[in-house]
Amino acid sequence: MDPQIDPQTRTELEAAAFRALMHHLLDKRPEVQNIDLMNLAGFCRNCLSRWYQEAAAERGLTLTKDAAREIVYGMPYADWVAQHQTGADAAKEAAFQQAFAENVGSKG
Repeated sequence: MDPQIDPQTRTELEAAAFRALMHHLLDKRPEVQNIDLMNLAGFCRNCLSRWYQEAAAERGLTLTKDAAREIVYGMPYADWVAQHQTGADAAKEAAFQQAFAENVGSKG
């Protein structure tokens, strides 16, 4: 960590980077499928919403899975799926099961 960056500024920069990531995944590249993200990177938009929910819980805030997903997706998850998600073939599904087990496990 750069010692010249104070903790508040660091938090603000991290928040800005998160917002940029979300803008990229939701607005610039909505066609990129969650299954492809998980298979290649070990995380997806749903992971981001889970991490958001976990961060809220660490601060004593109750946030449901659906509420966290709506915050991350900017709309109800079912609406996102209907607008952007496509089906996956058996190979992608198998790769997803492995990536999910390795990266999420029982947290999902």
